[in-house]
Amino acid sequence: MNRVRLSPWHITLAVLLIYLLIVFASAGFDAKIFATIDPCFAACDNPGACDPTRIGSYDGQFAYYIARDPAGAAQCLDVPAYRYQRILLPLLGRTLALGVTDWLPLTMIAVNLVVHVVATALLTGILQDQRANRWFALVYGLFAGLVMAVRLNTPEPLSVGLVVVALWFWRRERTLPELLALLGAVLAKETALVFIAGWLLMDVLARRWRHAVLLVLFVCVPFAVWQLVLYAWLGSFGIGSGGALSTRFELLPFNGLWRIAGDAAGNPSVLIAFGVLMIPLVVLPSLWGLWRAGRDLLRGQRDLYLGFVLM
Repeated sequence: MNRVRLSPWHITLAVLLIYLLIVFASAGFDAKIFATIDPCFAACDNPGACDPTRIGSYDGQFAYYIARDPAGAAQCLDVPAYRYQRILLPLLGRTLALGVTDWLPLTMIAVNLVVHVVATALLTGILQDQRANRWFALVYGLFAGLVMAVRLNTPEPLSVGLVVVALWFWRRERTLPELLALLGAVLAKETALVFIAGWLLMDVLARRWRHAVLLVLFVCVPFAVWQLVLYAWLGSFGIGSGGALSTRFELLPFNGLWRIAGDAAGNPSVLIAFGVLMIPLVVLPSLWGLWRAGRDLLRGQRDLYLGFVLM
């Protein structure tokens, strides 16, 4: 009898299912708990007057409103173009729900859950191919930001997961599915453009001109067209328009951390706790990665992972 070999994706799936079940049960098995609905935004009347900091509500509600009414949700959104640019999760959720509104919270959670677990499994395989410890995949699978995003119905697990899917196809030189996955990633959340920039950087340095052109044509151009559609329809571009509590893009590395530290300067205990967490877990690993990437680049290496780190 063959024994099932425990894998990082098994643990990721188990943790997420337990977590989601606890949340579901705590709400009396009301699926709308996953949509993080705010009554003010849900009224779809003057969303600009709503308080985005209200406890119990979160960004996932905007994806839910779009899935519920893809053509008419603008009046329910804080910044319509900003929310509509992240169109993939609402469309997939609506498709799986067969248009049944009551099913939407569950189908959208299912999309994020499945993509996140599949991405963890693929990342495990990539690590094994690189002769690295496969359990490092749990850093991705159990990353709190992605685990919470699955529960809160936000598009990060779908977007980042599709980048991992694209990376898996790229390693196997299957260009079309790679490009489709990357297109899905940027239509799930625009921040995936950072990975596109890394891909293009390495394509240029390695003189992979054909792949660079295809990447622009199949990913960048459709994304730009979608932005133009949003502008013509809603009066503004989605990218850069910002939603509730959004922060601006920082050109200076770690400037977001410095801003938070500055805000906490009047509270020494918060500042110390912030430093204890962020310096060893974020700042030092990032600096080490940049140093290694720069060194490898100077040595003539043109690996895609270098592009990700440099971006």
